[in-house]
Amino acid sequence: MATDNCFCRHIPVASAGSQSTGAGFTLVELISVVAIIGNLEALAIPAYGAYITKAQIGRTIAEIRTLEKEITIYQTDEGHLPNTLQDIGRDALMDPWGTPYQYLRIADGDIKGKGKLRRDRAINPLNTDYDLYSMGPDRKTSTNLNAKDSLDDIVRARDGAFIDLADKF
Repeated sequence: MATDNCFCRHIPVASAGSQSTGAGFTLVELISVVAIIGNLEALAIPAYGAYITKAQIGRTIAEIRTLEKEITIYQTDEGHLPNTLQDIGRDALMDPWGTPYQYLRIADGDIKGKGKLRRDRAINPLNTDYDLYSMGPDRKTSTNLNAKDSLDDIVRARDGAFIDLADKF
């Protein structure tokens, strides 16, 4: 019987003590790669989350500035501040967290006792004309900026001279 035409002679057979020369990854190499990817992911996800939050705050500040301009236009045209955001057609506008913007007319308004006014850490009113703010990511607020629920609010203060996180005011 001739072995020249044998199909089996071209298949290398490894003996019990020899190493395989095939190209592949060892288990240690695969575990190392997975660990490196996990570490990169652990660094990237919080950084991405912080970037998204910063962008949402920036959008909210821009929208409050826009509302401020529309309120000024309304005041110029009508001679008084709007009673609600519905008066300027913005009652359906939502902040990035899906909550409507909060508005309270103060100047020439009928606020008995002024108990609903937003107040700073020294318990002074934030504004003399109107309050305009977003309740922030937690969708909770309090009239006093010292309260935990108010720290993430994006507020308009000093009659528009400050618009940013309540925590920074």
